[in-house]
Amino acid sequence: MGHRSLPTPSRLTRHARGVGVALCLALGAVPALAETAPATVAVSVDNAKVIRLPERTQTVIVGNPLVADVALQRNGIVILTGKSFGSTNLIALDASGTMLAESIVSVQAAQGSIVTVQRGLDRESYSCTPNCMPSMQLGDATKYFGDVSGQADTRRNLATGGGGGGGPK
Repeated sequence: MGHRSLPTPSRLTRHARGVGVALCLALGAVPALAETAPATVAVSVDNAKVIRLPERTQTVIVGNPLVADVALQRNGIVILTGKSFGSTNLIALDASGTMLAESIVSVQAAQGSIVTVQRGLDRESYSCTPNCMPSMQLGDATKYFGDVSGQADTRRNLATGGGGGGGPK
């Protein structure tokens, strides 16, 4: 018969904690905050993600609003928008100010269709869906970013009637 060693206290504690969290989630309960590490929610820059917090959530706090933004909807539904690369935390409170949940928000670069061109120290980004067009991204060279955003602003103003003309003459 094979010899089986008993689990170490740390393994046993991790296993028991994991079973406890799984049981709490299955029953719809919120596990005690001191016993579990905050979950990580990943979102891309300039993208939104719908997440669900406890239904009693009345207030949502984002640690660094330069990294992410939230819009609380009904029944604990939150729209999370990535604004800048980095990570921050998100805290959900009920009407009495009791903390219901805490998560880590990780804002990452979009992976899919962005092509990055490096010219020495200057970087330019292009969105290739399927044709490559200039796309300002955080970290692009200042001149490139300014030129592309200026063109986008001019186009937007022309489209909304604020441009005061029909284009170049």
